[in-house]
Amino acid sequence: MPSNRRDLIRMTDDEMASFIEEQKSLQVACHDKDGSIHLSTLWFAVLEGRLAFGTYTRSQKILNLQRNDRITLLLEDGLTYEALRGVMIKGRAILHGPDDPEAVRRVARAVMKRNEMGVPEEHFEPAVALWAAKRTVVIVEPETVISWDHTKLDGVY
Repeated sequence: MPSNRRDLIRMTDDEMASFIEEQKSLQVACHDKDGSIHLSTLWFAVLEGRLAFGTYTRSQKILNLQRNDRITLLLEDGLTYEALRGVMIKGRAILHGPDDPEAVRRVARAVMKRNEMGVPEEHFEPAVALWAAKRTVVIVEPETVISWDHTKLDGVY
């Protein structure tokens, strides 16, 4: 029997994997030069159990992660307290940029397959090349994973 509320709402590994698969957008937080948090939302993919996304090489996110590779990711849903669910991942960002085009295209393919399902097969690889041309990809190596699913409380708070 769980000893506290935290244990009651924690997701299992399978529940987390299913929850992540259901989500479309990923909130990404890193540290700006002044120490404040830079927060943005991106599409993502799951590659070998790790979350990955791409963004323009000259973006503030990449500049920040080049200075400090610490990153926090958030996936969440629920419009009322009893329906709140989420996964927060704290970890390190592994960057692959223009000097590693195959790694960039690999993530590009995964993100596009997950989110751009309407791209005709004959246009897919050209679209991947276009997407990858000016981007750096980030693969997040998780260090801490925290989850919650308030639906497990069955309305008892």
